[in-house]
Amino acid sequence: MAGQTSKSFVDNLGKIYGGYAGGFIGFVIVLAILEQMGVPNKVIGYCFVFLTIGVYAYIGIISRTMEISEYYVAGRVVPPFFNGMATGADWMSAASFISMAGGLYLAGYGGLGYVLGWTGGYVLVGVLLAPYLRKFGQFTVPDFLGVRYEGRTARFCGVVVLFCASFTYIVAQTYGIGIITSRFLGIPFEIAIFVGLLGILVCSMLGGMRAVTWTQVAQYIILIIAYLIPVVWLSVKLYGNPIPELAYGQVLDQIGQFEKKLAIVKPHAAAFVDAKGQFSWVEFNNFWALVLCLMVGTASLPHILMRYFTTPNVRDARTSVGWSIFFIFLLYFTAPAYAAFAKLEVYTNVIGHPISSLPAWVQNWSQVGGLLTIKDANGDGILQLAEFVINQDIIVLSMPEIAGLPYVISGLVAAGGLAAALSTADGLLLAIANALSHDIYYKMIDPKASTARRLIVARVLLVLVAIVGAAVAGTRPAGIIQMVAWAFSLAAAGLFVPLVLGIWWKRTTTAGAITGMICGFGVCLYYLIGTRYFGMAEWFGIRNISSALFGLPVAFVVTIVVSLMTKAPSKEMQDFVDSIRVPKGELHWVAGTAHD
Repeated sequence: MAGQTSKSFVDNLGKIYGGYAGGFIGFVIVLAILEQMGVPNKVIGYCFVFLTIGVYAYIGIISRTMEISEYYVAGRVVPPFFNGMATGADWMSAASFISMAGGLYLAGYGGLGYVLGWTGGYVLVGVLLAPYLRKFGQFTVPDFLGVRYEGRTARFCGVVVLFCASFTYIVAQTYGIGIITSRFLGIPFEIAIFVGLLGILVCSMLGGMRAVTWTQVAQYIILIIAYLIPVVWLSVKLYGNPIPELAYGQVLDQIGQFEKKLAIVKPHAAAFVDAKGQFSWVEFNNFWALVLCLMVGTASLPHILMRYFTTPNVRDARTSVGWSIFFIFLLYFTAPAYAAFAKLEVYTNVIGHPISSLPAWVQNWSQVGGLLTIKDANGDGILQLAEFVINQDIIVLSMPEIAGLPYVISGLVAAGGLAAALSTADGLLLAIANALSHDIYYKMIDPKASTARRLIVARVLLVLVAIVGAAVAGTRPAGIIQMVAWAFSLAAAGLFVPLVLGIWWKRTTTAGAITGMICGFGVCLYYLIGTRYFGMAEWFGIRNISSALFGLPVAFVVTIVVSLMTKAPSKEMQDFVDSIRVPKGELHWVAGTAHD
């Protein structure tokens, strides 16, 4: 794979990754045998973390490149099936793998907003954006904005939004990496973050999009195996059914029985209810606001849209979206069952039991950054529900231990969570570094920069952003899923309107797009920061994880009004927009446009 990606490698992807999947399963079986032979759990944890990171690093090293097209768009040779798998890994971050089932554990049906929003967003990607950005054929989302809106200002605004959204997202992934490595390597959280960071940098720094693409395919295989095995195991153990989604109803019935005994006023199977168990319009509005913001945010995230620049042609880009949805579906369809099984295990084996005889996992996880606390508030020595406080970010990671599964399954889940966090962090870092090096440095500062210099700049910026992201994550600014939702809102408010209208409304003007981008993003950022850090009252009770609900309509209205008030784009530009929407044929490039 060194140098240009060979045709033989692409032609044999099925055999290569089939062998890789078989090898990984064999590796897990060997560790399971070693566990039965008495090998310490800590050794097994180290094997999972370091050997999986080592595989990713190896792929990054052998995929190193000095070719611009290879570094930015993987040479545009990635078949739709494998691009869909890589996109699934890029997409299913620490939020999806680690926190989503945890959110469902805590919120019950109310947490399904994350599943609906993140899945539904890919419909918008497939229908409105991916094929057309692929036909555009350049390297980055700001590239499109710079050409479509004819100038550096739109490109620069795009980079600012991209940086803010992607950096927020990176902090969340790094935080997840810190949790996993801290727990399974037994090192302080702040140090664990930087240990995991090394794996990210080796994969993305040397080979760019090419290395990240092939690494993400490997990471998807690990994360989906790791996610499915524990819940399938429990489903077989409790109900003799290897399909946990079909056992979901039985689990909910048992949870309902426990909730009656515990006098829980907000049942797991209830949605849109307040703390008193009554229907709440505020909860109803927040649910659908979250769904909307996550859907639109999905269709606006630069590191996801970049994935469709790597396919051979427009048709393959559209097909890739379909495969992406399928690979994401495998995890998302399982997440509600995962949360329900975890809650049932906690109700069965933890709540109501003597605190002195709680299983070892309680003590182990209580030492990881205060993410689990036990308090004997009434002094009776029996753990009550209110005395058991568990963070949503450790539900998935701790579930194998909660259910009493072999420790090798815990290590497997940790490897899966690490794969999810690393794969997304790779894509995000690459999106930021590419935007800064390609759209700012090359397009705006030094258009005559050599290929070698451009790649050096990209790699230096990648390292700097990674270090700063790790430092911020060390301050533990919020939960993973909250930080990810903020990133989606920022992207939605700042990028969705100029991208969609830039493709679908040729009357959109440069002034309209830039003004709309600034106003929409500004309103979203103002609401997010004000409610989070300065005690500002929520507007209509909407939580700041759905900040784009206010920025998005502002962006649409301002863009349309200003566009109608200003001179229409040139016929040349309108022909360019028309040509983007035609599946076949050449683009009608605007005269004087610099395209690589």
